[in-house]
Amino acid sequence: MATKPTARAVSVDDAPDPAEEGDLAGRGSYTASLLIQGKHRFYTLSMPSDVLGETCMVEPRYADPAEGFQRALDEKRARDIAAYIDSGAGTIPTSIVLSAQPEADLQYRRGPRTLSFNKTPRSFLILDGQHRVYGFRLATSRLRVPVVIYSGLSRTEEARLFMDINTKQRPVPNELILDIKRLADTESSQEALLRDVFDAFQREGDSPLFNLMSPFERTKGKISRVTFNSALKSIADAFNGATAEYVYDVLSSYLQACLSGLRTHGLDSLITNPTMFRALIMLFPSIAERVNDRHPGEFTVLHFDEIIGPIFQRMKRSELANPGKSPAALHEAFKKASKSGFSIGSV
Repeated sequence: MATKPTARAVSVDDAPDPAEEGDLAGRGSYTASLLIQGKHRFYTLSMPSDVLGETCMVEPRYADPAEGFQRALDEKRARDIAAYIDSGAGTIPTSIVLSAQPEADLQYRRGPRTLSFNKTPRSFLILDGQHRVYGFRLATSRLRVPVVIYSGLSRTEEARLFMDINTKQRPVPNELILDIKRLADTESSQEALLRDVFDAFQREGDSPLFNLMSPFERTKGKISRVTFNSALKSIADAFNGATAEYVYDVLSSYLQACLSGLRTHGLDSLITNPTMFRALIMLFPSIAERVNDRHPGEFTVLHFDEIIGPIFQRMKRSELANPGKSPAALHEAFKKASKSGFSIGSV
């Protein structure tokens, strides 16, 4: 990897005091604190979001394979950030991490603790936060943003720091985000319904999935909240106007019958396999419709077993034992088995 000129901030302790913040002949000046960790020195400060938009850049790999290391920009994500900021309730407290470039001519005054730099489009390389910075550019609102500016990094050091930031941080699991949406008062009506149904399957002693649910994280051998919600959203029309209690009662009977079918092959533990679970949920509307035709409104385990039991009997164990990665493909296999062996005398 080619090297680049480093841009270490120059300490200027004996020059005339500049204005604490603002513009000085095309330069920005802001109160900052100098921190040193190991061999690296960086500054913590807050800057106006529009100044960040004016002075920051990225160098994605596709644009410059030799020197670039950033990922491609997701414009939709940036627009979502802009809309969040402009909503008036948006707050983004996490710091943007930058590396000062030679064009910045970074200078730090220890006395008044001010950091100044040239305001050019290539003053800073973004190490973390490119979508936030682009969102700031798109937003109509102006706000102060916490910033960390590294000084004196080579291109190799910038790439290594980029790797460290993006591999050592662990995002919050989606399961936990779903679980706390009620506390944050951001649930949709559908999400609230799904959460209540999930909680019933986790809580109720007669649940066919009792002790097989994982609400906060992905756990092997258990159904996560993300998997459960994704499966039920695919058949959301089947639950229009239904309460969580009724959805639980009907699905509980259905899944109990599914477990019995899997058990005939010695595969009942596969109920928690994401592909198997989603395929069985996809099959539910057609099975429930047939149950309702025979026994209007009586969605019991016995009535579900009348329909789905023969389907499992017709399927080969090998088809079930290796669900694969495609719920749609497994669902088609179930549908095919549900039609085989049909005759007028069987209705």
